[in-house]
Amino acid sequence: MKSPAASISRLGSRVRKQLIGLGAFIRLACAIVGRSGLVFRRPGLVSQQIHFIGNHSLLIIAVSGLFVGFVLGLQGYYTLNRYGSEEALGLLVALSLLRELGPVVTALLFAGRAGTSLTAEIGLMKAGEQIAAMEVMAVDPIRRVLVPRFWGGVVAMPVLAAVFSMVGIIGGWVVGVLLIGIDPGSFWSQMQDGVDVFDDILNGVFKSVVFGIAVTLVALHAGWTAKATPEGVSRATTRTVVTGSLLVLGLDFVLTALMFSN
Repeated sequence: MKSPAASISRLGSRVRKQLIGLGAFIRLACAIVGRSGLVFRRPGLVSQQIHFIGNHSLLIIAVSGLFVGFVLGLQGYYTLNRYGSEEALGLLVALSLLRELGPVVTALLFAGRAGTSLTAEIGLMKAGEQIAAMEVMAVDPIRRVLVPRFWGGVVAMPVLAAVFSMVGIIGGWVVGVLLIGIDPGSFWSQMQDGVDVFDDILNGVFKSVVFGIAVTLVALHAGWTAKATPEGVSRATTRTVVTGSLLVLGLDFVLTALMFSN
């Protein structure tokens, strides 16, 4: 049987390891932000990453948004029909997507698609000694590799969330108006009257920006600290999905409590 002192020592070692990892994450995040002047001097690098991250994630985002809109249309109609308020289906679908499902589901898909891609790319560059070669040639790898990818993810995430919400609303309209037969005028008019630009749309955009920053930093840090082996890269990609998804859900609770508490 292990002694209490050994258990306490093991617990302290784990806590110390986690704190060291958190400190390394914060240092890397500060280094990326502090060297972001490259964005203005070489915007082409950022635009390439926006295209790489956003364009390759667009299909899964659009298809997922469409089916989420279908489900919201069906479930919302069944719920509102109990109270004779099925005409408010458009408002329910729009608020659900703009406030919560759009930013959150997009961020989860972003972590699984773009986040793992960034982690694997940087991890393979490290395994292939490309990062070391840049340092030998006096090229700052953080400025050249991480900064464009960070800002590409931050810019692409709100755009993808907007596409998700837009396609989801169209999906809700298809189910509610075309399949069920709700009056299209009521569907759109109640949505326009009930959705507020600041309380709903801008708060959703702010959420997506925060999620983009968090997921992209997690992906870059996982790739940057990955062991230069195939097993190390695979573990880093798994860590990106798990950590990024949990961070998104935790941040969503905090942001929702702050934004909609009044």
